[in-house]
Amino acid sequence: MSALLEVSDLRTAFPGPDGPIHVVDGVSFSLAKGEVLALVGESGSDKSMTALSTLRLVPKPGRVVEGSVRLAGEELLDLSVTEMRRVRGGRISMIFQEPMTCLNPVVRVGKQVVEAIRLHERASVADARERARALFVEVGIPDPEARLDAHPHQLSGGLKQRVMIAMALSTRPEILIADEPTTALDVTVQAQILALLRDLQRDHDMSSLLITHDLGIVNELADRVAVMYAGRLVEVAERTELLGNPLHPYTEGLLRSIPALSPSGAPLPEIPGVVPSPSEWPSGCRFSTRCPLRFEPCADRPPRELRPAPDRRVYCHALEDLQSREEGR
Repeated sequence: MSALLEVSDLRTAFPGPDGPIHVVDGVSFSLAKGEVLALVGESGSDKSMTALSTLRLVPKPGRVVEGSVRLAGEELLDLSVTEMRRVRGGRISMIFQEPMTCLNPVVRVGKQVVEAIRLHERASVADARERARALFVEVGIPDPEARLDAHPHQLSGGLKQRVMIAMALSTRPEILIADEPTTALDVTVQAQILALLRDLQRDHDMSSLLITHDLGIVNELADRVAVMYAGRLVEVAERTELLGNPLHPYTEGLLRSIPALSPSGAPLPEIPGVVPSPSEWPSGCRFSTRCPLRFEPCADRPPRELRPAPDRRVYCHALEDLQSREEGR
């Protein structure tokens, strides 16, 4: 399956007291047409910064300093500012974590969707409003005509997220990036939004980059999974392979922390410690300060890429050591 989006050796840095701090450090992944790739990890793993880097939306003074981002073979990092604006919201759309911070509180939501449509297409206000109404119907907003004239504060969290999804779809994107799309919603509304995203992705044959810390959502939506820790990928695999047979200790720790997988009444397992801040990242394996399998090489040098299967990548000294000992038998 050919890649629609190819990200290679992507590095994003912010200035630090002792030189640049690479918050995205050598990240590579691909996304095929119609595929859903989940980018998972704890808060502080810089999943969102990776997505912002692919769209050249890194907040200043940070910047992408190295790597390649190709959309259907076109290098996005070489485009002019004007050309890149046509890609953002056009060929690639993004749904952010908190819709209330993305919607203008003093502008009616219908007008905001109309403006998004007219920014990327030649359409009259009337035609764009009719498109917006049709999109509201598609994403399940009740009484769409009335909702077009509502202000954001008049809508529930679930309806605001549906407005953001309608806005993201308004330009018929090839790729939809969804950054923690259900974080601020209650459980019932989360399930509704997940079902909506699954149906829309299938009906529009879109590719999707799903950013989440919730492995339940991954199991619902993803085709493949890329696990990220402290600015680097640690494991990439097909969803059922990764969830059924995790090979990296960090992936194992994430899976053990899912409540549904813990015995009833037993304490919930957790990964000790927290993701360190970028200025405190170890020079070797980033997970070495929390890893139960760490040994001498882990602190000294980053692990190399291992390919235990053609479509699987793992970065782990312990796994490399195990493979070496098995090959030596």
